[in-house]
Amino acid sequence: MVEYLQRKGGRHTERFEEMYRENFARVYAFLLKLTKNPSAAEELTQETFYQAYVSMHRFRGDSDVFTWLASIAKHVYFKYMKKLNMSAEESYVGLLRGAWTDGGEGDPEKALDRRELANSVRRAVASIPEKHRNVVILRAYADMSFAQIGRALGITENSAKVIYFRAKKKMMEELKNEYGM
Repeated sequence: MVEYLQRKGGRHTERFEEMYRENFARVYAFLLKLTKNPSAAEELTQETFYQAYVSMHRFRGDSDVFTWLASIAKHVYFKYMKKLNMSAEESYVGLLRGAWTDGGEGDPEKALDRRELANSVRRAVASIPEKHRNVVILRAYADMSFAQIGRALGITENSAKVIYFRAKKKMMEELKNEYGM
């Protein structure tokens, strides 16, 4: 996949169009998971590819193309959240909100339980360092391998694994403490 960005010859636009066709659906799905809003996901996907087009000449092939695009998409998402006047903490925890608040319609008790759990998850996510949050986001929402996460964040694959499991453990401890388990 990297070859079409590194190829000598061929036009910049043609290579970009190929990259766009091959990665649009996956980038859109990633952003839809983050925003839970198809219209916003579409807009952010377009902005992601615009930013990729502008900076395509800087892609060195240190990661696969989707890893590079997911990193751009993550930054585009946080910029979008900032425009909505959401704090960094709120934007990070917004990522996990959908996973904990879906369902429960028609059952007020279930809906309340899910809202309480969502608030607990927000606090747990806010309690971990930013580097840990980034790994959790890329692993849980971009479905990236630890090797891809390592390349995207400039760390080793093993470091990405360790950070992910430490973050998960810390978040689970926070939730256990809150619920007295």
